Amino acid sequence: MQLEILGNADTVTYQNGALVIKTPQAEARVWVYSPTIIRVCISKDFNHSDESFAVIEKPLDDFTWQHLNDRVELTTSALKLIVHTNPLRFNFYTADGKPLSEDDARFGTNWQAERVINYRKLYTDEKFIGLGEKAGDLNRRGCNYVNWNTDAAMHTITTDPLYKTFPFFIGLHSGLTYGLFFDNMHKSYFDFGATTDEQMSWFGADGGDMNYYFFGAQGIRNILEDYTWLTGRMEMPPLWSLGYQQCRWSYMSANEVLEVARKFRQKQIPADVMYCDIDYMDGYKIFTWNKETFPDPKGMIEELRAMGFKLVTIVDPGIKIDENYPEYKEGVDKHYFATYPNGELYTARVWPGRCHFPDFLNEEVREWWGASFKALTDPGVEGFWNDMNEPAAWGQNMPWMVKFGDKFMPEIRNVYGMQMARATYNGTKRILNGKRPFILTRAAYAGTQRYSAVWTGDNAATDEHMLFGQRLVNSLGLTGMSLIGVDIGGFMGNPTPELMVRWNSLGPYVPMYRNHAALGMTMREPWQWGDEYEQIIKKGIEQRYKLLPYIYSSFYQSTQTGLPLSRTLAIDYTWDENIFDTRYQNQFLFGDALLVAPVISTVDNVDVYLPIGDWYRLGSDEKFSGGQVINVPCPLTDLPVFVKTGAIIPMQNIIQSTNEVGDGVLLINIWNGNEINAFIYYEDDGLTYDNENGIYYKRTITFDPQKKEITFGEVEGSYQSKYDKLQVVGHGFDGVIDRETLNDTQSLMISY
Repeated sequence: MQLEILGNADTVTYQNGALVIKTPQAEARVWVYSPTIIRVCISKDFNHSDESFAVIEKPLDDFTWQHLNDRVELTTSALKLIVHTNPLRFNFYTADGKPLSEDDARFGTNWQAERVINYRKLYTDEKFIGLGEKAGDLNRRGCNYVNWNTDAAMHTITTDPLYKTFPFFIGLHSGLTYGLFFDNMHKSYFDFGATTDEQMSWFGADGGDMNYYFFGAQGIRNILEDYTWLTGRMEMPPLWSLGYQQCRWSYMSANEVLEVARKFRQKQIPADVMYCDIDYMDGYKIFTWNKETFPDPKGMIEELRAMGFKLVTIVDPGIKIDENYPEYKEGVDKHYFATYPNGELYTARVWPGRCHFPDFLNEEVREWWGASFKALTDPGVEGFWNDMNEPAAWGQNMPWMVKFGDKFMPEIRNVYGMQMARATYNGTKRILNGKRPFILTRAAYAGTQRYSAVWTGDNAATDEHMLFGQRLVNSLGLTGMSLIGVDIGGFMGNPTPELMVRWNSLGPYVPMYRNHAALGMTMREPWQWGDEYEQIIKKGIEQRYKLLPYIYSSFYQSTQTGLPLSRTLAIDYTWDENIFDTRYQNQFLFGDALLVAPVISTVDNVDVYLPIGDWYRLGSDEKFSGGQVINVPCPLTDLPVFVKTGAIIPMQNIIQSTNEVGDGVLLINIWNGNEINAFIYYEDDGLTYDNENGIYYKRTITFDPQKKEITFGEVEGSYQSKYDKLQVVGHGFDGVIDRETLNDTQSLMISY
């Protein structure tokens, strides 16, 4: 197998908004999408359709460039791309000439048969974060990864690959930041100096083009805003999906589902969602109900609704081969399923037995799939859980010669789950007539945030998986995903009571708070662990519901900027070396104000690193100076959670579900500090898309500590808030309370 290295440029021209550079080996094209985003695509055979499942924006029509002796210089207000033409190499700089990322001068881009690789200079102090659902430490330096969506059952904290592909990373060096998104659907590889004696980093794929987008904004927040502008941002989720979710493989009958729901209400433990895993179906056939154990789905769902619950049902892609099954017959008749190259239908075994697999890359198939959900929506289902969509089959990898339309398996595997989620989202959104569906997917690709939430798959009931899971959540937050969950308590294995309690105490600060377990494992409902532990778990769930106004407003921030709800500390404290220390790398910010330190279940004290600034412990209002490691108690009743000084956190009093009206009081909690701070409070009906037509409630709340003044800005939008009273609660204040000042024992009630 010969190595073919990208050589000297023969011609440089400008055509249709792109810089076009031809060499004997390939053709390179360069587009500018914004002053901070430049795309480079190097191909031996350009696809004129230029299809991307991730990118939703178009390049600019024009940009500034000049062809000098041995180089081309392309400039924007923020970036300079210097393209050396002999040989062809691409080097990115800030506008004032500081190097951000450069091709390795020796090897640049090269090919070995169909495999294409790009080698880049590795800076001495360079760190890497991102790639989404990947094992390893926060700093990816010295690690290598494969993107090949995999049913990673029984995975460990070092398993790679896992379920999802997000070929986007952020590089940090010399006080500078950059991002790189490799938009290639083939099996891909990333090596951050792991195998090159610290000489180079490299990335590439088994086929396709060397097609990447370079982000030159300074600051991780700005890079995420650019990346999510390019690939899209999430919509506001249904409010009910942010409440507590109870799942199991499986609740085996409608009676069991209802009994669990009733017990939540009897015990006054807040909850919003019940799940049906695969056993609600007739022989695991998608879009069916088991007539014996779920004889009246509509009646069951109406009873759940009366108790304030929504139902989420699982949906897998495998369509059972059964002549009496309408979806099978229609799919065969209309040629909707994957085939072998000779046209024979591809068959593999999954839960229903022998199955065919829809071609979700085909728009007609996606429309058909989406319309089929009426079997679930007609009885009242509003949440749809896409599983097994790597795509999975017993025995794992499908043969590479399997075809989906005109593409073979290696070209589409990494986007199959995303396209299934897309089909599910578009179909159910249409059927639900203005209601927001909740979509959850296991497999994903860049851009999935436009359609679906994700969770981290089949984890294990261990302390190390609890910490690993939070690290995955934080890393997925660097990919545009914000609504992310883990299986609280661990899917496989049986947690100790202490682990279950500890994991549930972390749950309020996980964007999607779902308890789940596998067949044969111990029951995981909050009351299964004895009265003492039940009360601790209940308190944690109540904390989630108190925080919902803050959480919902923070998701609004995600829809506007791409900033995730759960944030690695690298976003805001990028140049603080301590946050990359493996002892503190699991810590994260939950929204703008809360710092959460995950802790294993077997310790009573823990070291926590507080970044620069002052912090209050949420559970006690004890104040700490930042920029240091502190040792704090962490009993099962009090997970270490800290609040930034100056923080503004809207809360509510306890409700049993988001369907409940509540007492109408919005609690504005403010922690005293030294600097002016502001919080954008957001509210809408939580159910429909009316918010997109201006029917929402938004206002900026500002706290000025020097004036001891709280200002509530003008209301934007036409939605009538469900709260008719404001109660301002001060933390860390001294003095007598009046209209301007607060203290730590009193609060001020004002009309809203």
